Amino acid sequence: MNAPAISRFPVPEIKDLPDDIRERILAVQEKSGFVPNVFLTLAHRPDEFRAFFAYHDALMDKPGPITKAEREMIVVATSNANQCQYCVVAHGAILRIRAKNPLIADQVAVNYRKADITPRQMAMLDFAMKVSTRAYEVGDADVEVLKEHGFTEEDAWDITAISAFFGMSNRLANVTSMRPNDEFYAMGR
Repeated sequence: MNAPAISRFPVPEIKDLPDDIRERILAVQEKSGFVPNVFLTLAHRPDEFRAFFAYHDALMDKPGPITKAEREMIVVATSNANQCQYCVVAHGAILRIRAKNPLIADQVAVNYRKADITPRQMAMLDFAMKVSTRAYEVGDADVEVLKEHGFTEEDAWDITAISAFFGMSNRLANVTSMRPNDEFYAMGR
């Protein structure tokens, strides 16, 4: 039996990709031991691949008061709201590793309001979910709640940008029928 397709759109061969994209994918493969399907799916459109990962990296790899694990919490919670299997599974794996907690990703994915997280993280995820599902309602009072938990306006921007970026990512993953790699399910457990 053939493995299920990783995308409904054409998936290029790594050897046929532009050098910069091929090098990035091979570096990820060397580090993780496999190529996440998001790289292969988005490589279908090289210019968009470059733009997508440049913005991804700017949001997810920056230092600051919002930890890398907390950034992944935002992705997992909002991706669940958008019913994005790929992002919940893939970023859930990254969250388990970054938080050094095998339970947290499942808790956040199913119902972050019942997860074993801090009040600060709860406020962060409440804000992220509002941005993800009802951004038109976000106002000064929402930012004030974040400030009460030690976040700054710049942090509010980061939470907003992560939520918005992954809203786009969730839609791309859903429409392309991007399949999570089997490897993600066991990572960090």
